[in-house]
Amino acid sequence: MNRVNEQEVNSRGGLRWFWLALTGVALGLAILGAILPGLPTTVFVLIAAWSASKCSPRLRNWLENHSLFGERLRNWEQGGVIDRKSKITASIGMCLAAVIVVYVIGHPLLLMLILGTIGVGALVVWSRPEQLPESSRNSRC
Repeated sequence: MNRVNEQEVNSRGGLRWFWLALTGVALGLAILGAILPGLPTTVFVLIAAWSASKCSPRLRNWLENHSLFGERLRNWEQGGVIDRKSKITASIGMCLAAVIVVYVIGHPLLLMLILGTIGVGALVVWSRPEQLPESSRNSRC
């Protein structure tokens, strides 16, 4: 039996619909994340791009060339880069979510768990580089 690449296998039958559904859900959550504080956007865009690459090169290409998502997606894939503007936007969202959680959640253990998760998210965001290393920038097309 000839080896068939993963793209061909996933583009046929039920798996293609699974990946398309996952892409749609991830994009929907990314859009909600852009509106609602505390719900991340970037992680859902990354999931959408990954799942789109399994089922629809056209959709993946659309995400890579999207005016809002494209550059951030390419930067992440080339070196885990999160630009300063995205870091500040994420931090504002996390702070707003923390304030809401403090006022809404009454259970101390749950409150600490949520605030700890927000804190870990902030550490991850701010630990990422803000631009590609010089060697990576020179090798880009």
